Amino acid sequence: MNDILLTNKQKLDEVFRYLHTHPEASWQEVETTAYLKKVIEQEGFTVKTFDDCTGLYVEIGEGSTCIGVRADIDALWQEVDGVFQANHSCGHDAHMTMAFGALLHLKEKGFPKDVRFKWIFQPAEEKGKGAEKLVSKGIIDDIDYLFGVHLRPIQEIGDGTASPAIHHGAASILQGTIIGQDAHAARPHLGVNAIEVSAAIVQGLQGIRLDSMTPYSAKMTKLHAGSETGNIIPGNASFSLDLRAQTNDMMTLLNESVHHVLKHVEDLYGVKIDVTVHSNLVAAIVDCDACELMERAIAGVLGEEYVQPPIVTPGGEDFHFYSAHVPTLKATMLGLGCDLSPGLHHPKMKFNEECIHTGSDILARVVLLTAEEIKK
Repeated sequence: MNDILLTNKQKLDEVFRYLHTHPEASWQEVETTAYLKKVIEQEGFTVKTFDDCTGLYVEIGEGSTCIGVRADIDALWQEVDGVFQANHSCGHDAHMTMAFGALLHLKEKGFPKDVRFKWIFQPAEEKGKGAEKLVSKGIIDDIDYLFGVHLRPIQEIGDGTASPAIHHGAASILQGTIIGQDAHAARPHLGVNAIEVSAAIVQGLQGIRLDSMTPYSAKMTKLHAGSETGNIIPGNASFSLDLRAQTNDMMTLLNESVHHVLKHVEDLYGVKIDVTVHSNLVAAIVDCDACELMERAIAGVLGEEYVQPPIVTPGGEDFHFYSAHVPTLKATMLGLGCDLSPGLHHPKMKFNEECIHTGSDILARVVLLTAEEIKK
């Protein structure tokens, strides 16, 4: 290993270790943004931040065509060993490090001329709102190709392999409130039990029947009702529903079915059920040209025998909001096998950290291949 490669490897290891041990939840990535700004500026790049939110981006070069690389920067807020805290159990610490590594790689090789490049470090992916925020700022409007990356669990692909695309499903989280009237436990006929109303919603969701050829699900994931006093029938409750569908068309049908269930329960029990959309992720929109370039990049780094087919997963990612907003955008997301277990979002998630260097190389290579393709 030459001195430059060794130095870059040491830099990436140091950056990853900092990011891993300093997780910050969505929209709170203040120190993460400051740290990324510092290490990127130390490499001689100009960093742009935002006045009203976390995150940053870097622009390099000049030209009419722009190639983008995007990494998410937020951590999950979850219980770890009995304590709720920010925790990088979705691999965003690795994603940031890989994007930074690709930047270093291209700095050493030299950025191709007559092409612009944009590195985006996006906040709040876990809230499903970060991409939407950056779209509103026009960050994506001038990008022609966009590449992302996500670690993949052992259930999908093996360590040392990679996929040129991840076909995430659509996801929507609804937050609801049941509005009724409390009653004395000895006189249940004077009120409506919000817990029973919630149970009816769950039963109704289980009864939804759509085309089984396209995966979908709808389930209640949170319910708060009642007080510390055990002799009051709660009239009010708050709940969350998680909706998943593999395609955007199926999500439309599922949403209609869920709202039909809620209206039916509302009428049956004579209560008011208010529902708002907390987050809404579109299903993957993968561009064939971008996918082919990513496949070539994987083959160039790992070898053709380690290229896996595109991954289909029910998980959601707001990366695909960029393509939904800019239909002409050629985008795909690298799926990186890294011996990740027990699974994404598990509080004890772990993976082979050597894959960070592999992922950096693949991202750098796909950017270079894309620049070559543009100049043909």
